[in-house]
Amino acid sequence: MRFSTAFFFILSPIFLSSITSTQANEFSSCVAELRAQASQQGITEDTLNKTLDSAQQRQRVVQLDRNQPEFLSTFEDYYTKRVNDWRISKGKEKYQEHKAFLHDLTKRYGVPGPYLMAFWGLETNFGNYKGKIPTIDALTTLACEPRRKSFFTKELLTVLDIIQTNQLEVGTLKGSWAGAMGHTQFMPTTYAQYAIDGDGDNKIDLFNSEQDALASAANFLHQLGWQAGYRWGREIKLPEGFDYALADRKQRKPLSFWRKQGITTVYGEPLPDIDLSAAVIIPSGYNGPVFLAYQNFNIIMRWNNSQSYAIAVGKLAEQINNAPGLVVPFPANAKIRIEDAKKLQRKLKALGYEINGIDGIIGSGTRAAIRAFQLDQGLVADGFAHPEVFAALEKR
Repeated sequence: MRFSTAFFFILSPIFLSSITSTQANEFSSCVAELRAQASQQGITEDTLNKTLDSAQQRQRVVQLDRNQPEFLSTFEDYYTKRVNDWRISKGKEKYQEHKAFLHDLTKRYGVPGPYLMAFWGLETNFGNYKGKIPTIDALTTLACEPRRKSFFTKELLTVLDIIQTNQLEVGTLKGSWAGAMGHTQFMPTTYAQYAIDGDGDNKIDLFNSEQDALASAANFLHQLGWQAGYRWGREIKLPEGFDYALADRKQRKPLSFWRKQGITTVYGEPLPDIDLSAAVIIPSGYNGPVFLAYQNFNIIMRWNNSQSYAIAVGKLAEQINNAPGLVVPFPANAKIRIEDAKKLQRKLKALGYEINGIDGIIGSGTRAAIRAFQLDQGLVADGFAHPEVFAALEKR
């Protein structure tokens, strides 16, 4: 059915125009529904006229939301693109520029300045790129898509309220394809709840005021539960024979437990004797860098629900503060195609290992199956699809 439809779609301009017309009609109907919903929540006709009346459906936004990559992203790819010499150097420069202000923020909110620089650097390259997509267009487009309709409807209604109460100029309201805004790329609901006036001008402007953006970031992290005086985590060294089933962000244990397991700092020194819990994180397998993640790691993940992002924030902050980078190099693992990951899942399932779905995503369930297979094969059971795992599966 898919192929015949595509064939007809290519050959028939009439069909193409009817699809475009249908999409436009559906979008117009959706906007009308959103307008009525916004009106019920107190958004004025004047605000609606300035925003939703001129909202455009952006197909590029839909494409980005549905993006299906050919290869699985690796931690090395993610990290090396983000924690680079330019961001470290620029972060140090911006830290010195805002040093006194950052010191005050740390006293008030407990978040060290280098961490705020790291968030800022990762989100918008210190304000150099805040996004170019009109926020109203992006959020309206996504609110009219079924995939995450309720989420983006809430974000759209919130940004309409921000426009109405803060007198933001609609024409200059631009950001990411998902609707994130300003120096620190806050979603509207985060903006509404945590954005504050940092420069004392009695206005909140995360687009043009660096101090507003930094103060808001500090306030956000503080409200999420940032532990003042503690780091994000650290790079570590695992002992021979480590049970990789313990390497899971959900398995938080006291540092005393990890010391008894033989874990040390990456330099071989004992872990600190403090009352703190942590989890072992292995983002690229047993032969790559390994980390202990403290509570602040979890707080970073509430900003962006990605382990790689959280590690990047932590290490970038450390290097802005003149600490060294990663000690253990990345392993020489080849990238894995999504289709190859699906084949791996099918093979494991056929061999009797528990696989919940054939989706090409190597999540916790697939890692558990890989770990079980590795144990059965006498391989290092870290749950990663190393070349030796594929080779062993080929023999079965």
